[in-house]
Amino acid sequence: MSQLLISEVAQQAGLQASAIRYYEKIGLLPTAQRASGQRRYDATVLYRLAVIQRARQVGFTLDEIRVLFFGFGTATRASKRWDALSKKKLTELNSLMDGIKTMKQLLERMLENCHCDTLEQCGKGISKRGSTADPVGLLPVKGRYGQTQTH
Repeated sequence: MSQLLISEVAQQAGLQASAIRYYEKIGLLPTAQRASGQRRYDATVLYRLAVIQRARQVGFTLDEIRVLFFGFGTATRASKRWDALSKKKLTELNSLMDGIKTMKQLLERMLENCHCDTLEQCGKGISKRGSTADPVGLLPVKGRYGQTQTH
């Protein structure tokens, strides 16, 4: 199999040479052989880079990619590795989406309900609410006479 220069690998993979050197430095790519001081890669490095790029594309961190390559027994099928890490990532993403939905609701309520002239007024209204479930004091709460009040 032919040996590729880093510039050839970079061009074929659509990456900067610095990214390839970094992946090598952190152990995601095998150390390249050297000939006349130049890195020489086996063409199979392109397959490993394709996996790294897809994993990055779907949101995996470099540490998670390291687990994908090295965090399982050598006999563990690739599909089992992807399955385990994908389930964990989906759980993480669902949690993030829940947090984003909550922030969106709070921002929408703030736009709709905050009519303060000063930040001190806002702070006073937030302090009165004091709810940890609603840290910015924007969710409707029942007032003294049962009517809904917002900040």
